[in-house]
Amino acid sequence: MTLSGRGAVVTGAGRGIGMAVARTLAGAGVAIVVVARTRDGIEALATELRTAGRQAWAVPGDVTDPATVAAFARAAETRLGHVDILVNNAGVAHSAPLAKLTLEDWSRVFSVNATGTFLCTRAFLPGMLERRWGRVVNIASVAGLRGGKYIAAYSAAKHAVVGFTRSVAAEVAGSGVTVNAVCPGYVDTDMTRESVARIATRTGMSPPDALRAALETTGQRGLISPEEVARAVLALCEDAQRDTNGEAMVIADGEGDAGR
Repeated sequence: MTLSGRGAVVTGAGRGIGMAVARTLAGAGVAIVVVARTRDGIEALATELRTAGRQAWAVPGDVTDPATVAAFARAAETRLGHVDILVNNAGVAHSAPLAKLTLEDWSRVFSVNATGTFLCTRAFLPGMLERRWGRVVNIASVAGLRGGKYIAAYSAAKHAVVGFTRSVAAEVAGSGVTVNAVCPGYVDTDMTRESVARIATRTGMSPPDALRAALETTGQRGLISPEEVARAVLALCEDAQRDTNGEAMVIADGEGDAGR
């Protein structure tokens, strides 16, 4: 129970990485507010955590809408008393050759991945600074550190998340608050399966071949588990990592290491 008494908000918590992060933080004694656009998944997760003796609440919300973010920030503060940890996990993937990349898709990918991270951080950071303890962990991607074929919008948005992480980290340095990013490769989630299905449809590959092609772009031998990403998030939240700030922690092929 290394973080007992802390309160956390995890966005995009209805499935995949966000769900694994919520479970892992709750297991460390953190009271959790889980956020997603649809209520069903987060209500089920909050019920599961409460049944296991944890403190958890589900608050639906859209991270791209400033008014909604302000509303779920107030709700989280009411339920938790104080939000010490923010995990910006809400995100969407997209793949298309540049010639077929529409402005609508570009804007949507940026709105969720980059603007959502900005709006949520702006909402919760002042309270952390006032209390002189806080952890912001942004779920980015190895695509946010290097490019790749057919992922111009996603890669650009995740590059924005990494740049935002480093800039805000510089602002809060020495305050007791840290801001870091976790950059996984392909993770065993519904989002990855949906991306692989799109590759298969557009290229005529079989799904297994499409998955192998995707993994080759990051040098992975297999998918990363959501639980491994969650363990990296937990590590960045612990007091032992209080001097880790502005880092982009790479997780690829079952091994995590810090990279700039």
